[in-house]
Amino acid sequence: MKGVQLLQSVHQWDVDTFRRVSSAEIHAVLVRVACCISRSADGWCYPLIGVAPFAFYSFPIAGQFFLIMAAAFTLERGIYYFAKNVFKRRRPAKVVSGYRSHINAQDEFSFPSGHTSAAFLTTTLVVLSFGPEFFLLYLWSAAVGASRLLLGVHFPTDVIVGAAMGTGLACLSMVVIP
Repeated sequence: MKGVQLLQSVHQWDVDTFRRVSSAEIHAVLVRVACCISRSADGWCYPLIGVAPFAFYSFPIAGQFFLIMAAAFTLERGIYYFAKNVFKRRRPAKVVSGYRSHINAQDEFSFPSGHTSAAFLTTTLVVLSFGPEFFLLYLWSAAVGASRLLLGVHFPTDVIVGAAMGTGLACLSMVVIP
């Protein structure tokens, strides 16, 4: 019974936090910026990131990164789709009465945030593979998560779990895949 109460409390915090973020008068420029940041994580750039090291590093190093990234994304996308279809958490516009998202989401369910998961997966793989000088990419990853909240297609816990999932799977991939 306490588990149910805990889940209800977390859900209420999610809805209340979402309302506070979305009820503020969001300036049109901020929404446009959030749209651009969100689009940067739509998936089109990940193959480019996977092959970019071939221009700057030796073939063995770049090739290993490419293989790890491909395997990590295969695992991440599988877990992401599984979680979406098991939890079937409806998006904020379907749950919060009177709220309308700034964009139309690509799918029906919100948990976890796939954009955030993929961004953190990529950033963590780059940092672990090529060094801490790429640590600033975490600002982009965090901005992707924030953009999904500002655009109204995710609750805070969707983004938090997406970030943890992407980071964790990247770390796991670096250990498991030689």
